[in-house]
Amino acid sequence: MSKFLSVVFCVIGGVHSLAPRTISQNCTGTFTPVSASAAFAALSPGWNLGNTLDATPDEGSWNNPPVKAVTFSEIKARGFNSVRIPVTWAYHFVDSSPTWTVNATWMDRVETVVDEALALGLSVILNAHHDSWIWADVTQSNANLTQIEEKFSRLWSQIATRFACKSSKLIFEPINEPPGTTQTDADNLNKLNALFLEAINAAGGFNPNRVVSLSGPGMDSVKTSQFFTRPTVYPNQPWGIQFHYYSPYDFVMSAWGKTIWGSDSDKASLLSDFKLFNGNFTNTPAFVGEFGASPATTEPAGRWKWFDFIARTAKSFNYSLILWDNGNDDLNRTANTWNDPIILDVWFNAAAGINNTLANSTTDPQAASQYTSAYIFHKSGDPIYPQSATYLMNGNTLIGVKNSAGTALNNTEYSVMGGIFTLSASYLATLYQVASPPGIKETLILSFSTGTPLTLQIVQYSTPSMRTTTYKIDTSTDLHMPINYAGLPVVAAVKAILADGSFLADSWTKYLGPLQQGRWTLGDWSSDSGSFTVDVAGLQVMKAANQTVTLTLEFFPRSLGANSLNVTFTQ
Repeated sequence: MSKFLSVVFCVIGGVHSLAPRTISQNCTGTFTPVSASAAFAALSPGWNLGNTLDATPDEGSWNNPPVKAVTFSEIKARGFNSVRIPVTWAYHFVDSSPTWTVNATWMDRVETVVDEALALGLSVILNAHHDSWIWADVTQSNANLTQIEEKFSRLWSQIATRFACKSSKLIFEPINEPPGTTQTDADNLNKLNALFLEAINAAGGFNPNRVVSLSGPGMDSVKTSQFFTRPTVYPNQPWGIQFHYYSPYDFVMSAWGKTIWGSDSDKASLLSDFKLFNGNFTNTPAFVGEFGASPATTEPAGRWKWFDFIARTAKSFNYSLILWDNGNDDLNRTANTWNDPIILDVWFNAAAGINNTLANSTTDPQAASQYTSAYIFHKSGDPIYPQSATYLMNGNTLIGVKNSAGTALNNTEYSVMGGIFTLSASYLATLYQVASPPGIKETLILSFSTGTPLTLQIVQYSTPSMRTTTYKIDTSTDLHMPINYAGLPVVAAVKAILADGSFLADSWTKYLGPLQQGRWTLGDWSSDSGSFTVDVAGLQVMKAANQTVTLTLEFFPRSLGANSLNVTFTQ
């Protein structure tokens, strides 16, 4: 028989501990004890409800509407086994020290969302999310550690009491990506992990047997390996750790012009990262709580190869993967559709040991042009000729090709030899019209003997244009510039050059390949299907340069000095 426990605070050796005062209250739910290893294994594949309950100051404040139960139904139907529910509590306290009470309405809302996911049989990870930098950053020189510890204990006491009787499918995570780069930071973070364990155990119910995922600095694999130490309190609590993986950063975040992935060195680096973490935590249950290469920032062929390889690598170390999705990345929650469903199929197949055929793409970082077999490009006005896409067959054979209407192509319209798929000039002539505007002319679906079918988009293109290509720098607001795309509606990369010929920022990129030298990092700029945007941060960088800046917008297909558009910014 389990009991809830209320708590009061005392100070022992400078660390705030919890002195329990028992209040008899029984749990009536069902709790099946499970080891951390088994609980973590059951998470994969998993999905993050990003930018929702973790939005600030409230749910709906960012780019997503309030979550609906139908979202979890879609997640379940698509084959996911778990949902990580990030929650930011910072703006939902109704009073301050010493009670730090969470607003009851907010706690009710969080419980409703958790219950909706649990009711579908999904495992759930519940955490404190952006609190890590809003009020619980122990690394700040002026941090009031006493106050942070008091508030952190109070928060988890209330969460643990409310959720004490939930099933063993609910996992607690103390805090997301807590800052920390030194041993002192790690020691202070370790206090938070200890206070978290004390709070949930003092709250009673099923919590002493609940699996928890403890937090290392940044949830970064390297810093966690270097600094994490499990608190000594409650040694029988089933526990493990998680790390987050967004690497290589320049590919995943479309930084410095890297739009491709998949070389032998790319794969070796990813494998090395996982080996390092596993080597430091050989006997510790672990999982990847966030990972992803968003369709919003990455090119399909590289993205598919990355998902296939990371899924196989994680599986080899018995690490579950939980996809980060901020609502712009993968699941369109309004339409209940996936922006790139292929990555899910590639991931799930790879994790199951099924060989996927993969679209090939450039892997040479010194190349001055790129190719990608997710597309076939035809320049407006050029003669029509047979065109090919190359595939990594991985033991598979092509078994059929259909167009977007579902009609099968016949054997006069295409041929295949090994991994080279070729469309005939006569077929392409039905798609490329001299007088027709550029754009995506057809999306073919190629099916293989095993693994996921792949799309091949056929694109007619010319150079995009803008009505205005000269602007005076104004740092007061983001600058949105309408763009007339003439092919794929996306900016591939941006090169930023000063009037004196030097790079605007990151001069070290001169050591990179020609398609990365001088390229600007996504975040200072962005694009959508109708515009190119320079954010305030990017405008400030240009303003600080104190000279004219030329941005070269590059489009797919990428080739040095071609298929680009210059935009000039004056002081």
